[in-house]
Amino acid sequence: MKKLAKLVILIITLQAYSQSPWTQKKGNYYTQLSFTSISGYNTLFGNPDYNTEREISDRTLQFFTEYGLSDKTSLLVNIPFKMMETGELTSPSITAIPLTSSATESALGNISLGIKHNFYHKKWVLSGQLSIEANTSSYDAASGIRTGYDAWSFTPLFLAGRGFGKTYIQGFIGADIRTNDYSSNFKIGGEIGRKLGNFIWLIGFVDVSSSFKNGDVMLPAENQLTGLYVNDQEYGAFGLKAIGEFSNNFGITAGYGGAFSGNNVAKQAALTFGVYHKF
Repeated sequence: MKKLAKLVILIITLQAYSQSPWTQKKGNYYTQLSFTSISGYNTLFGNPDYNTEREISDRTLQFFTEYGLSDKTSLLVNIPFKMMETGELTSPSITAIPLTSSATESALGNISLGIKHNFYHKKWVLSGQLSIEANTSSYDAASGIRTGYDAWSFTPLFLAGRGFGKTYIQGFIGADIRTNDYSSNFKIGGEIGRKLGNFIWLIGFVDVSSSFKNGDVMLPAENQLTGLYVNDQEYGAFGLKAIGEFSNNFGITAGYGGAFSGNNVAKQAALTFGVYHKF
């Protein structure tokens, strides 16, 4: 059980920040560098589904670290660097005269800082987490490329998990509360993981985000035509993740994520690869 608790810390691999109830030991670091790609899409979920004006590629290089302030409290930092591209017009074009230009933009996304505290640790592990996502993103008016929400976000979460030999389960429930007249979202999700052999973890997950539709932010038409970080984004996501452990402190990660429903988000799978190191 103790060994499982240490390994479960790795399950943050494909999240923007940790959604695991396990915390780091005092003075320990977990660090991860990952790359996520959603390439060459032009269709967004909606009612009905609709097209962007241009083909879009959305790639993210992300650095995450978790530091044990004490055995029960961890500090979380997440820094995303976005590499966005808008290319050829969709065929047929959704506007008579294109409103957006073809462009490539690289800039920071929304940097987040959080704290997680474990308040129960027996068979079940129960924790609370609060993350603050800063308005550090950029917007290019000509192309409609936005690298993050034009808002501050506050994300309180309740986290729960338990280990069963070589298997674990964990889940979370909470909300994204956003400023600048963006709608806030309800969040819920969970995953189950199993260790295969001595070096591989295989994980299945679901992740749901549903808008409260309580915001009426007015965004430029060019931004609406890319669908990047617009209002009332929702999704029901699922996927698989894998972790390969080369040693107790170093390994690689890979994952595939898709969606079974959504609103104003890409109708395209995301692929993620990463490396991690523990200190």
